Amino acid sequence: MGTKWKVLVTETVGETGLDILKKAEDVELTEAYSLSADDLKKYIADVDGILTRSGTTMDAETIDAGKSLKVIGRAGVGVDNINIPAASRKGIIVINAPSGNTIAATELTFGCMLSVVRMIPQACASLQRCEWNRNKFTGCQLNGKRLLIIGLGRIGGNIAVRARAFGMEVIAYDPYITQKRADNLRVELVHSLEDGLSTADIVTVHTPLTKETKNMLNEDMLRVFKPGAYLINCARGGIVDEKAVTDALREGRLTAFGTDVYSSEPLTHDHPFLADDIKDRIVITPHIGANTHEAQSEVSRIAVENMLAVLRNQPYEHAVNL
Repeated sequence: MGTKWKVLVTETVGETGLDILKKAEDVELTEAYSLSADDLKKYIADVDGILTRSGTTMDAETIDAGKSLKVIGRAGVGVDNINIPAASRKGIIVINAPSGNTIAATELTFGCMLSVVRMIPQACASLQRCEWNRNKFTGCQLNGKRLLIIGLGRIGGNIAVRARAFGMEVIAYDPYITQKRADNLRVELVHSLEDGLSTADIVTVHTPLTKETKNMLNEDMLRVFKPGAYLINCARGGIVDEKAVTDALREGRLTAFGTDVYSSEPLTHDHPFLADDIKDRIVITPHIGANTHEAQSEVSRIAVENMLAVLRNQPYEHAVNL
């Protein structure tokens, strides 16, 4: 047999992708999870491809350690954990799977939205304490509320479709999308983020984390929000200023906040979102937006098939560089 490509998998990914790698006759597969930074550099030294999720840091030093590395596959959408410029300098192709977890992230966003407006987690915890205090959990309906979607890409577009099914009035802020896309989604585009924030009852974020979007919703922007609004972030940590959100909750400027993502993960015990005095106004989940069986199967398949295409010098999709 000819060349065998050495592929390293460093995190738990969907079995669909793993099965493809295991059955490929031209692949020598190594699975090594929970590696320290030093161990990762040792493992990566002679591999041709690496498949990761968000928990493996592919910084410049680690990428430089991959002397034979040709492709980095990310079984998911975000590539915040990968130093793209460092990979590009070495001619290493970075692959992700942008469409694989769209529905999972969309549905979690609505789960988060319903949880904050109806205080579902807090009501559940109260009942588990053998309390029966129905009046404490009087929330609001989504029907008739004005929803601002920041970022009208794949996930934002799916949010818009489902929000209209809830009877919501949908507006969006996204300077990079066309009027035609907004019209097709029956969404009103606002051309100023401030205008959208000042009139929305609920705001949900669906943008990548870039220099432009880092701390986009900071103290100043949070003071533009309609008083008593709700904020949801199931996109990327770092888009929302976490201290500023905590202050807005304490001061009652935000009624409630729901998030699945954080500027640094996992959370430490002193994280502002874990403060006892805001626990009845916040819903937090441990970055589970893509954690459905269906999504994990799909993102692993997309990432693996494109990784192998790169190694085999075949046409590939979803490269985020080069």
